[in-house]
Amino acid sequence: MDTAPTRTPRPPVTPRTAAVWAVLSRELERHAGRELTVVDVGGGTGGFAVPLAEAGHRVTVVDASPDALAALTRRAADAGVADRVHAVQGDGDALAGLVAPGSVDLILCHAVLEVVDDPADVVAAVAAALRPGGAVSLLVAGRAAAVLGRAFNGHLDAASALLDDPDGRAGGRDTLRRRYAAETAEALLTEAGLTVEETRGVRVLADLLPAAVVEADPQAMLDLELALSVRPPFRDIAAQLHVFARRP
Repeated sequence: MDTAPTRTPRPPVTPRTAAVWAVLSRELERHAGRELTVVDVGGGTGGFAVPLAEAGHRVTVVDASPDALAALTRRAADAGVADRVHAVQGDGDALAGLVAPGSVDLILCHAVLEVVDDPADVVAAVAAALRPGGAVSLLVAGRAAAVLGRAFNGHLDAASALLDDPDGRAGGRDTLRRRYAAETAEALLTEAGLTVEETRGVRVLADLLPAAVVEADPQAMLDLELALSVRPPFRDIAAQLHVFARRP
């Protein structure tokens, strides 16, 4: 693989993304000095892709939305990394036909498994695309947070429906097709032959507290969010669950 001086990305760290960046930054430090091949499935406008490219890595963003990819291209150009970011129109269900087997060092699959036709097929394609030793960053919607959120807002019927539904849906008008607990998300990766290294909660408090509280002491909020992200049961009621796994 080509080598090049790289640096750890310094994205805008907020309570909503800090837990994910803590894991990704550690992975980049593990490969310090190497140019990684990264695929961001459902990467949209490049919130993760552009900082990774700024860190010296080559990133392919696969997304179904042409508008999002156009915004990504502008964002990459503005950041001076247009040559490191490649946009591909497609969705998670088509990943196997878009990425060559055994060609990727790091795959981001964020907010994808909630909407695809067959999550197991997508995870299998992710596992196949990784090089031995390559890793996947999986981010999925949490079932527990959705139940509590609806209950707190007085929608008890929706909370009950979501709790009892096998896929974690709150009825036919739900915008997501499924939600996960930590165990179910981890099982998908394990069944695809990947080794789960860490699971964190993302947005444990960020979606629950008033903006005035979050903004009053940003560093204290960030520190608490990171601390809670790794501690069950707080981790398990987060809005999203971040599972990091590796291909043996």
